[in-house]
Amino acid sequence: MGTEEENTGVSSPVGGSQHLVSSVGSSIPVIPLTVPPPHPVAPAMIFPPIASLPTVVPSAAAPPVLRPLPPLPVRPPVLRPPAPSTGGSDSDSDDDDNKLIGSAAEYEFSEESRLVKERHEKAMQDLMMKRRAAALAVPTNDKAVRARLRRLGEPMTLFGEREMERRDRLRAIMAKLDVEDQLEKLMKAHEEEEAAASAAAAGDDMEEDTLQYPFYTEGSRALLDARIDIAKFSTARSALRLQRARRRRDDPDEDMDAEIDWALKQVESLSLDCSEIGDERPLLGCSFSSSGNLLATCAMNGVGKLWNMPQVNKFSTLKGHTERATDIAFSPVQDHIATASADRTAKLWNIDGMLLKTFEGHLDRLARIAFHPSGKYLGTASFDKTWRLWDIDSGEELLLQEGHSRSIYGIAFHPDGSLAGSCGLDALARVWDLRTGRSILALEGHVKPVLGISFSPNGYHLATGGEDNTCRIWDLRKKKSLYTIPAHSNLISQVKYEPQEGYFLVTASYDMTAKVWSARDFKPVRTLSGHEAKITSLDVVGDGSYIATVSHDRTIKLWTSGNLVKEQGMDMD
Repeated sequence: MGTEEENTGVSSPVGGSQHLVSSVGSSIPVIPLTVPPPHPVAPAMIFPPIASLPTVVPSAAAPPVLRPLPPLPVRPPVLRPPAPSTGGSDSDSDDDDNKLIGSAAEYEFSEESRLVKERHEKAMQDLMMKRRAAALAVPTNDKAVRARLRRLGEPMTLFGEREMERRDRLRAIMAKLDVEDQLEKLMKAHEEEEAAASAAAAGDDMEEDTLQYPFYTEGSRALLDARIDIAKFSTARSALRLQRARRRRDDPDEDMDAEIDWALKQVESLSLDCSEIGDERPLLGCSFSSSGNLLATCAMNGVGKLWNMPQVNKFSTLKGHTERATDIAFSPVQDHIATASADRTAKLWNIDGMLLKTFEGHLDRLARIAFHPSGKYLGTASFDKTWRLWDIDSGEELLLQEGHSRSIYGIAFHPDGSLAGSCGLDALARVWDLRTGRSILALEGHVKPVLGISFSPNGYHLATGGEDNTCRIWDLRKKKSLYTIPAHSNLISQVKYEPQEGYFLVTASYDMTAKVWSARDFKPVRTLSGHEAKITSLDVVGDGSYIATVSHDRTIKLWTSGNLVKEQGMDMD
């Protein structure tokens, strides 16, 4: 009804106008006057629908709102699986509950919730394990800890393990046995420990020896005599060194800086004096005699050679090794030469090429070799993770020393003779006291294998070089690294101090160069370039006037100071 009225009202303005024109002359003025009220009628037509909205719209809109609500109460029963677990009385409800329980059991835990639950259970187990371990009574005496570990069938000690770490390991083992309900084993261990204690109290020497098990092996009488001899020799040498150092410090005429400047000036003028083909195969080692008149070299074919200096003429040949010769060294007091080889042996020769001794005992190939300053002992480093000390006169193995976790490559002796230094592929250098056999220093700093080691004649500096292309200077007094030299662009194969005063040191590298460094501020002084392949070894003559290098290019190169060459020329004139 309202819509019809609205339609008539809308069409009335057009029809009304026509009706007015036609009705002007008519006699019914009342009807046309009443038609124009479309304006007052329009508001009256709008009000009724507005007034009727409160009564009509709710009744029409209510059904669509109520229709989607009935499905909602169906979902809550899915969230009620825990309630039926307590049991129900009605059979129908039981069947419904069983269905709900079955559906809930299938989708009760997701993978993430299961992992969280497992982590929680594991954390609780670890917590309970720690609580049980804390409640266990663990011996505090290291000897008792070792004994209990042995009785439990565990290693008494691990490499590098300290007393507290050993005790914590025993606690963890005991807690694990307790959790696994192996108390009988623990009780048996306790009973054995009590029996051992009672036996020790009664004077049972064997059980007492077991409790006091030492982490060393008993040495021979020859080793004891050698330690005593080394102690006497090193005491005298160190006293002379300290006396000389004090004299030079207190003497006003002694100018250390001037001497160092002069030595470095000599080194700055180093030039290639001679180059000689040393062998058919690449050369691996070289060494000057104590007088500097002879140079010894060794090659991959296992042959060693002696050369006259400074002409570099072949003097004699050393043949005897069945594998490549890895290093060669001159004795500091006699005209004896020692060679190391990959055939696991070291040999002692005289300058005429006659074999004097063969040192056998290593289980893997040898690397570097060095004489003790007294000339009575020989040190060899091997890939069997040991270095050994040999008696030159008897050829007896005096000491088999372990301590590196990987192969040992380099070995050197302190100028006083009291200390030995070793370096290896475990990126570690160790300093050993030959008088007691103890490892007194472990020098950690290199990040790759250490291949070269050398003691300074001043007695308190040590140089090492390795595959990380750096040369590190260590202060034995401070027990730490003093300076790191970024020396080369490839690995450092050898490091040597000038043997008389230690004013400079020389490094050889696989980057085909050898470099000279000042021992005062560790700055570069001279670079020796000339080899066409990697340099494997070098040596410096006693007074620092000559430097010899050998390389995989099979050549021996002799580097001499220019001032020395001039002096030699003047002497010849």
